[in-house]
Amino acid sequence: MSAVKIADVAEAEAFLAANPDVVQFECFLTDCSGVQRGKLLRRSELLGAYRTGRPLPCSVLSLDIKGADVEETGLLWEMGDADRLCRPVAGTLVRSSWRQVPTAQFLLTSFEGDGSGSASDPRHALARVVDAAQALGFRPAAAVELEFYLIDGRAAAEGRVTPPTAPNGFRPTDLQAYLVQDLGDFSSFLEAVYAAAEAAGLPARTLISEYSPGQFEIVLEHRDDALRAADDAILWKRLVKGVAERHGFVATFMAKPYAAFAGSGAHFHVSLCDEAGNNLFASREPEGNALLRHAIAGLEATMAESMAIFAPNANSYRRFKPNSYAPLGPAWGTDNRSVPIRVTGGPPATRHLEQRVAGADANPYLALAAVIAGMLEGIEERREPSEPIVGNGYAQVEASLPRFWPEALRRARASDFLKRRLGARFTDIYLTIKEAECDRFFAEVSDRDIHWYLRLA
Repeated sequence: MSAVKIADVAEAEAFLAANPDVVQFECFLTDCSGVQRGKLLRRSELLGAYRTGRPLPCSVLSLDIKGADVEETGLLWEMGDADRLCRPVAGTLVRSSWRQVPTAQFLLTSFEGDGSGSASDPRHALARVVDAAQALGFRPAAAVELEFYLIDGRAAAEGRVTPPTAPNGFRPTDLQAYLVQDLGDFSSFLEAVYAAAEAAGLPARTLISEYSPGQFEIVLEHRDDALRAADDAILWKRLVKGVAERHGFVATFMAKPYAAFAGSGAHFHVSLCDEAGNNLFASREPEGNALLRHAIAGLEATMAESMAIFAPNANSYRRFKPNSYAPLGPAWGTDNRSVPIRVTGGPPATRHLEQRVAGADANPYLALAAVIAGMLEGIEERREPSEPIVGNGYAQVEASLPRFWPEALRRARASDFLKRRLGARFTDIYLTIKEAECDRFFAEVSDRDIHWYLRLA
């Protein structure tokens, strides 16, 4: 049975009855770059969308991060930019409490005319991997941790990146890891985030102020449904951005907004359960059981060719430096944050792995798909991992991951693993978009080009 769960009209009917004040609904899907694209519906249109779906042009999933068509995907003129039917995702109809006009939102996923999932939809790529896990008797459970920066809203509107001024007048400027005072200074924003998360049914839990000025992380509780965990991450990013704007800030999940400060990562906590919900990684051994070690080995083996997914933009690669909490080569260890794969401590029943490679700018559907797929690769081939790292991984692990975007795209294009696990057509579409985007990025002449080379070259 497919992991994709389409919403029933009863979900919409119950929502309308419980929320008589909501007048409009944002419905959207997430494209390959992690950008939400969709429509705004009036209240009278909701039930129709749940009964029969809503059409969106097939080209909506062929756009680069700036919204420009990538004709080479074959999703534009060759198909006459025909519509694809998009259906609501079960459990995602929630209030957008930060909107001034009473608004709700729900996720869409795209289908072909024959009822199959659209090859260009990232959510179906994750569903394909989850289905493969279920066929082996595994149910992936996952949680996503996303780091983000608050930026001064006026500065951002002028194209500048500046730490925000808190309501009490203080502006963080120093590196202060886990500073509780930051939580107090920005309490009005953070309390609004928690309130919006509760209204949306998002499981926001532990909050910390991260290492750099204006950087925060709120942990989302794990789900025993990996698709739902990725949906949570999509809704969470929109929620944080929406609440930030209401408070005069810009929230960015850009991987590296400041040259001098830490980057923002996405950490994927994953375990495999049986049909009864028992954690199959549970073990009294700190380094995990055989199944967990096979999964780690698969992640190590597939990490380099998956970097174009974990680090999807030019800016993404600015995170990867020694002693930065962003990895430089495949490795693992027990409760060790200097390596990309961390086996967590805690009670044996909660043993799982944390994959720490991706930036916060990664598409949650695709990053989680690549993580689970890598785990399956190791399990099916009964691979053995490297020796666990004890101490500083940066001093012991060779820097072998792609360092720059074009190199990562070349490695991904040559990958048989990505084609097999995510789907050959999807992988081609994704890489075609990102290759076109890479060419467009480097074709632009930047201010730095002028400053460095105009008079000296």
